[in-house]
Amino acid sequence: MSQIQIRSNTFSNKTNILFAGDPHREFRPLIEAVQSHRPEAVILLGDMGLSESLDICLKEVLGLTEICFIPGNHDYDCQGYYDNLFNSSLSKNNLDGKVVEIAGLKVAGLGGVFKGKIWHPDTGVKWSRREDLLYSLPPNVSKSGIRRHHECAIWYEDYERLAEQKADVLITHEAPSCHSHGFEDLDILAEMMGAKLIVHGHHHVHYTDTLESGVEVFGAPISGVIYLNGSLVIGGKNGY
Repeated sequence: MSQIQIRSNTFSNKTNILFAGDPHREFRPLIEAVQSHRPEAVILLGDMGLSESLDICLKEVLGLTEICFIPGNHDYDCQGYYDNLFNSSLSKNNLDGKVVEIAGLKVAGLGGVFKGKIWHPDTGVKWSRREDLLYSLPPNVSKSGIRRHHECAIWYEDYERLAEQKADVLITHEAPSCHSHGFEDLDILAEMMGAKLIVHGHHHVHYTDTLESGVEVFGAPISGVIYLNGSLVIGGKNGY
């Protein structure tokens, strides 16, 4: 893992999409980056920590850019966090489990984290589909009808669905294998989709690396914003 060794030439326009590392309630760097650079889109990498609706937190830039996101694990920590994200008017721009064209690029999203009770690369798949788990549990609180702490998992059904599609960029909350706490399964997903770049949050470290397959990887710092070439736009710090 290389600390901030920017070498990406994969995408020529570095400002048409910006990536926002886990905000954890600190949205000022993202707002300032959008106001300064006016990107076509900004993608939040999860863990918002929302005390109010996401559209209220970002009201200063709502008309300036397209705002998309994937959820992180902490977005399911309490009902308030959950509702302020998934009941926001921006919830339609949730990229989790989808491939969407953004600023001329096909962008795939995979939110959440690996959880042993659902699917973990080290222990295998215990529940591959939400539907299967739902039938085994009483009614619960997420929009899928299951408990929030299960919903924040990376689900194998989403992974399988994405693997059958093509994308230029894969956005994840978890890290691929180049990070010391990352997973090779995300390397494989990017390769299967033909993605040239993985951008992730979760670990709060700004770095760039390249997988053996040639797929570039960018990690985003906590509450910071990075360009499409991996360099830092504004804000952020490494660590928790």
